[in-house]
This record gives sequence, structure tokens and C-alpha cells, in this order.
Amino acid sequence: MTGGDSERATAGDHGSRAAHLRERVESNALTALAVLTSAALVVAFYYPTATVLIEAVVVDGVVTLGVFAEVLTDPFYFGELARLLSGESPVTVARALLSPDRRLGIVGFTAYQAVLSTIASVALGLPAAYLLARFEFPGRRTLRSLTIVPFVLPSIMVAVGFVATFGDNGTLNAALTALGLPPVDLLFTLEAVVIAHAFYNAPLVARVTTAAWESVDASAVETARSLGAGPVRAFVDVVAPQVYPAVLTGAALTFVFTFGTFPIVLALGGFQLATVEVFVYRLVRDLSYAEAAALAIVELVVSLGVLLAYLRYEARNRTSTRGARPLPRRSLVPPAPTLRELLPRAGLAAYVLVAGVIFLAPIASMILASVTGGDGALTLDHYRFLIERQQTGAAFQVRPWPAIRNSLAFAAAATLLALPMGVVVAVLTTRRYRGRTLVDAAAMAPLAVSGIIVGLGLLRGLVFGVEIAGWRIAASGAVAIVVAHAVSGYPFVVRTVSPGLSGLDRSLVESARALGASRARVIRDVELPLVWPAVVAGAAFAFAISIGEFTSTVVLATGADAYTMPVAIERFIGRRLGPATAMGVVLLVVTGLSFVVIERLGGETRGL
Repeated sequence: MTGGDSERATAGDHGSRAAHLRERVESNALTALAVLTSAALVVAFYYPTATVLIEAVVVDGVVTLGVFAEVLTDPFYFGELARLLSGESPVTVARALLSPDRRLGIVGFTAYQAVLSTIASVALGLPAAYLLARFEFPGRRTLRSLTIVPFVLPSIMVAVGFVATFGDNGTLNAALTALGLPPVDLLFTLEAVVIAHAFYNAPLVARVTTAAWESVDASAVETARSLGAGPVRAFVDVVAPQVYPAVLTGAALTFVFTFGTFPIVLALGGFQLATVEVFVYRLVRDLSYAEAAALAIVELVVSLGVLLAYLRYEARNRTSTRGARPLPRRSLVPPAPTLRELLPRAGLAAYVLVAGVIFLAPIASMILASVTGGDGALTLDHYRFLIERQQTGAAFQVRPWPAIRNSLAFAAAATLLALPMGVVVAVLTTRRYRGRTLVDAAAMAPLAVSGIIVGLGLLRGLVFGVEIAGWRIAASGAVAIVVAHAVSGYPFVVRTVSPGLSGLDRSLVESARALGASRARVIRDVELPLVWPAVVAGAAFAFAISIGEFTSTVVLATGADAYTMPVAIERFIGRRLGPATAMGVVLLVVTGLSFVVIERLGGETRGL
């Protein structure tokens, strides 16, 4: 063998070993990413949540249920039910619950307002679903797409809009005064809280119900009509059974979201209408961590109980998700001026007026209030105040630019964490293997866990520090906020990317594998490019959710260098509404820009 042949053989051996090493790395890449993602979730979510559980049962190093016992038997928290838990007769407690002066307690009131909010959301969402699913009109697809917007609008910003609309000097009272009607006092009432919750959750009910209504098979309805059933009987026997599970889905999620409500109640109800979440925040602020943890666990048990009950119902009553031929839509313009044609359209017209007040008035009022002075004249003084506060504000005061800068920086960092985590989980939950459902449920747990619980766990663990093998590990509030935001955002990446992965033509994947491509390479070179718009949309969702996240942020923003735009709005709204509305408009613009990214880059995707 010549020297050249020897060198070529050596080079070939090196190339072969390199190719073999690359193949091994690629073949194990998915497993490695799954392990890293699991480890990140343990550190960022499961461990902090576990510390909340431990704080409730381990006090001063001693295992005890005393804190739970105190919470469960305290009438302040459980009202008349606390007497039952204290050992009193069920008959006596039942009589007390039926009496006019019964005490509900904080937990009972939280459940009560959640039930009212759920009823209002369903009542407001069902007509929208009927309109979108059964009628055709210009802009219907756009309106259907816009039902996603309330999911990512910052709640504190919506609260500012509701204050600007329903406050003593708000838009509603100004309009009533101009018409010669007496003003109404809605602010800091249960009605304002319920309406605000309906603003958020009625679109959720409408979205899931519309999808179910559009999946009803028209041939089944036609068969029922041919057998003599009238329109009402056909609806009750054929359409309703396929639609009401979706309504129940929206109702269950609405109850969970409103049971864990925080910013809306804090801004529109105050402590006189405080919910469990508000008192958890108050206890954390007062350094009563054990009591806060016990109360947070009560909230978690109720929320998870509702979700598990619904999931069991869904498993027993699962129906087909897509009919062979959807129901035809009707034109909004009636074909004939008959009572049967005009009556539903008149009802929809009245609904549109009510929905316009609830959905559009708060945002429009906030924008108007940001450019209006106390005398009603147009002015830019509120924006000038923000500029002056930025230039002359003290170090301990909330200034606009640091809030904007922090929000953008935290959102960018959280997106960089949430995006790969979400994509990996989406890949894992769209593969067929034993235990996939359990993996999906565990990965989606952050959707059911309150931000206060996650924030409290991160505060007690990551921020205050933990000792591991003699080393004390601690992170700043800014790092903890990024972690909390990533935990809040990655489930939305999963729910956006998963439908695309599930709908891919499996023959493409199988062909790539047959040609020798590793599993990781197929994901990188075949699957992700095909679902890239969904990946971009998931990133935009994660970014927008981080921009507007308030619950965990207000717990973790311990210093002046960690507050965000929603926190700044909360600080301003307690002192001056004008600057709060101006800051809300800034936040609205930033959030809107993230949806421009979805529209321009993400394209049309399925899922959330």
C-alpha cells in the first residue's frame, strides 16, 4: 500500500467513525432532549409546586396537619362548612346554609363567583357560537379567528379598560348623563367582576362550541327530518348531543380559570370581594407562607377536581369529532320577512349590541381615557406624565422604560425557553406508546395550576435559595420571572404544534426512516419544516403570554429592576387612572405587535 493509499484509508476510517458518532448522537438526540425537558420542568414547575405542598405540611421542620386543620375549620375561609369540619351536626350546618344570613367564607364566595362567571360566560358565548356556526356573512372567518385574542390580553390591562368604562367618571356614566339618565355604580361590585370574567371566557365557550357545531353531520339531521322530526326535535335529538359536550368543556375551563382569578378581582373588586387567589397573594406578601400554601392547595384540589371530573365525563361520552358533511350556513339577510326568519336575527342583533358593549367598550374606553383629561378635553398629559416619571422618578418608583424593557427582555428569554420545551413535548405527545396520555396530562399540568402557586414555589425555592450537597443555589427575581413565564407559555406551544404534527402524512416520515435518517433528523429535516408556521405561532403565543403575565410576576418582582408593564399598570391604577390607561395602551400596542408576527409569519394553523 502506498503512502497516499494509507492516508486515504486513515481518512476514510476517521470519516467512518465521525459518521458513526454523528449517527449515534442523532439517534439519541430525542431521548436527550426529552430528558433535558423533563429536568427543566422538574426545576421550573414540579419542584416549586412540591415546595408549596411541603410548606403546608412541614412547619419548622416538623410534619403536621395543623395548618390545614386551622384553615379548614376557620369560618373566615369556609363559612358554615367550617362548622361541619369542626364536628358539628350536618343538620345544624344545613339549616345555617339555608338561612338568609349564611356565611360562605372566602372559598365559598370564590366558588360562588366562579359559578356566576361560568353562567355569564356560557350565556354570552353560546349566541356567538350560533352566529359563527350557522350563519355566513362577510368577515365571519376573521371574527372567528379573533376569538383567540382574549386568551392573551393581559388581565390587568382589561381591568384598566373596565375601570375606564364602568367607573364613576367612566364612559358608561358619561353616556348615561348625556342621555339624561342616572349614573350607575358598577365599580367594586360583584357584577363588574362577573362581566370582566365573561369578557375573557365567553370567547372560549364560543370557540369550542363553534368547532363542535361545525362538526355536526348534516345527513344525520336530514335523516331525523325525513322520519318526521320537526326542527326543534331534530336539534334536541341530533345537534344538541354533539354540541353540549363542547359547552361543558368551555364551562369547566371557565370555572377553573375564574376560581383561580386574581388580577381582575384585585382591580375591580378589591379586598371586599377577595377570592382565594387574592388571599394567597396577601398572605405571601405578609410572609405567612404556611397558611398561604395550605390555602393554595385547597384551590388546587378544587380546580383539579373539576378538571378530572370533566375528563372522566369526556372519556365516557366521547363522540365523533368530524361529520361527513357539515350543516349548511344561512345568510344573515332573511330570504323572506317571516316571523320564523326575523326572530332569531333580531335576537342576534340585540346580542351584538350587548357583546359590543362588553367586548369593545373597555378597550375603546381605555384608549379614550389615555388621551382625555379630567375636564373631558383631549390631552396628552398622561403620556407626558410617563415621560416625566421616566426622567425624574426616584429609584424606588415605577418608571415606564424599565417596565417596557423588562417585559420585552423577559418575554424574549421566556420564549427561548418555552419554544424548545414545547416542541419536544409536542413530539412526545404525538407518538404512539403506552403511557402517552399520562405524559400529556403531566406536561399540561401548568394550565391547571395557579400562577400564584408557581410563583410562591419559585420564591421560596429558587429566589430564597436551596442547599444541594453543601452548595447554596439561588437566582434573582428576574431569572425566576423568566422561568415562571416559560412555564406559563410552553403549554400553548404544545397545543399549537401538536395538531400539525398529528396531521402530517406518516408516509413522508416512514420514507425518510427507510432511507436511513435517524428519528431526530426526520424531526429536524421533515416534520418541523412542514409545521414551521405552527412553531412560529407558538413562539408568538409564548411571547404574548409572557408580556401580559401578572399573577406570578407580582409575587416574584421583589425589586425595582424586575417589574414589568402589567405590574407598572397595577401600581399606577392604585394612584392615578390616567397614567395607568396610557401604560395600558403601550402594553396593547406591544401585545398587538406579537399578533402581527402570528399573522405575517405563522400563517393559518390549527390548535389554539
